[in-house]
Amino acid sequence: MEDLKSRVAYLQGLSAGMDLEKESKEGRLLSSIIDVLGDFASSFNELQEAQEQLEDYLESIDEDLYSLEDEIYDGRPGMDDDDYMEVECPRCGEIVCFDRDIVDDEDVIEVTCPNCDEVVFVNDDTYASADEPELIEGRTQVEHEDDL
Repeated sequence: MEDLKSRVAYLQGLSAGMDLEKESKEGRLLSSIIDVLGDFASSFNELQEAQEQLEDYLESIDEDLYSLEDEIYDGRPGMDDDDYMEVECPRCGEIVCFDRDIVDDEDVIEVTCPNCDEVVFVNDDTYASADEPELIEGRTQVEHEDDL
């Protein structure tokens, strides 16, 4: 950034060394162009500083959100992981977790990907899922398909 300001200062020095009359058409034009370039360099510097501040702020928000997610999802009382199943979305690859009771529900329920809204599972026999529901990693396996 300082390079841009120093280049504008160099141009100002060159124009001063050309001995152009400041009241001539060429002198006024050159002086105005260099002034505008100086304004652009200053504005660009301010924008760059604001961008850096926004990036720092966003990074701090991201860290806070990560900490909050850890607190919420790791310490959720009464949440039994055996009651959930997971399916990989065929469109975006997102892992979608849903309640195991959906499989046995008499009503037809569609589970959609929260990322791309693709239907990833329907609890009727006519829907062919790209990825069959699986137990969440590290959980007990289903002995019979009737248990689903």
